[in-house]
Amino acid sequence: MKQKIVIKVTTCCDKCRCKAMKIAAIADGVNSVAIEGDDKDKLVVIGEGVDAACLTKALRKKINYASIESVEEVKPQEKKPDDDKKKDDDKKPTPHCCQPPPTRCELVSVVYDPSPPTCTIM
Repeated sequence: MKQKIVIKVTTCCDKCRCKAMKIAAIADGVNSVAIEGDDKDKLVVIGEGVDAACLTKALRKKINYASIESVEEVKPQEKKPDDDKKKDDDKKPTPHCCQPPPTRCELVSVVYDPSPPTCTIM
């Protein structure tokens, strides 16, 4: 079950935000970490089987203040079959710069000289 955890953290600078993101990223089951909010004070963690309480406790040890704001389940997005058909029809050919270069065949012809020159240096 994928879940989205929003933790409010008090950070004074970019270095503290980076440190909080590193702590959250190494937790078990975390898929993505982001910072949101007007004051960049909310740490959003998405993952499977993430323990929100342990993560918050680890953040409190390393940085000054952290509290859980919300924990909610992330529902998978439903795919519409009509959209898939449209995407297949709208496929554009790959541009020339992305295609591998064509293989080149070199034609070599061997010419035998029936009367070689007498000088071997030239």
